[in-house]
Amino acid sequence: MDQRVAIIGAGGALGAGLLLRWERAGVDAVGGDYAEAAEADVVVLCVPFRSQSEALTNLRPHLRPGQLLIDTTVPLAAAVSGKGTRTLGVWQGSAAQQAAEMVPDGVRVVAALHTVSAVRLRDPECVLDEDVLVCGDDAAAKAAAMALIDRIDGFRALDAGPLEQARITEQLKALLIGIDAHHRAQTGVRIVGLP
Repeated sequence: MDQRVAIIGAGGALGAGLLLRWERAGVDAVGGDYAEAAEADVVVLCVPFRSQSEALTNLRPHLRPGQLLIDTTVPLAAAVSGKGTRTLGVWQGSAAQQAAEMVPDGVRVVAALHTVSAVRLRDPECVLDEDVLVCGDDAAAKAAAMALIDRIDGFRALDAGPLEQARITEQLKALLIGIDAHHRAQTGVRIVGLP
C-alpha cells in the first residue's frame, strides 16, 4: 500500500506543483494542515525560510517517531528583504539541519527538491527532465524519499550524501535563481557521467 503524503505549504508554488505531480502519479498526497500531517507517513515541508521555524513548532506536536520529513526549505536572503541570489547563514549549517534539531526524536529528516523549478512543476504541460539531489543521514529514510521523488515523471532522485551536504544543495537554488534571471528561463539540475 502506498504511503500517505501530507504537504505543508501546498498553497505555495512548490507545494502545489508537488501535489499536482504526485496526484498524477497515483500517490496518496494531500495538501494539509498540521493535524493531517499526523495521519501521514511522509510530511513534505514546503514553506519559505522565514516560516520554517514557526511551521516546525506548529508541526512538532503532530509528528511521531518513524515518520519521514522531507524538508525543501532554502534559506534565501529574500526572506529578510535581501536578494534571492544569496543565502543566509544558518547556525546549524543548513535549513534541513535546523529542521532535524526541531522535530521530535525518531522523526527522520531528509533534504530534497531545492533545485526544482516550481514554475515548471506546476505546469501540467511541462515535460520534466532533471535530477533531484537528496541528502540525509538515515539510509532507509533517504531511500524512501528517493522512491517517492522518482514517482514524478521526469525526476531522477540522486543520493547526494549526508544531511550536512544540504547546505550545498540549498545554495544551488540561489545560483539557479541568478541563472534564471539572466537567461529568462526556468532551470533545473542534471548530473552527467553516472552509470
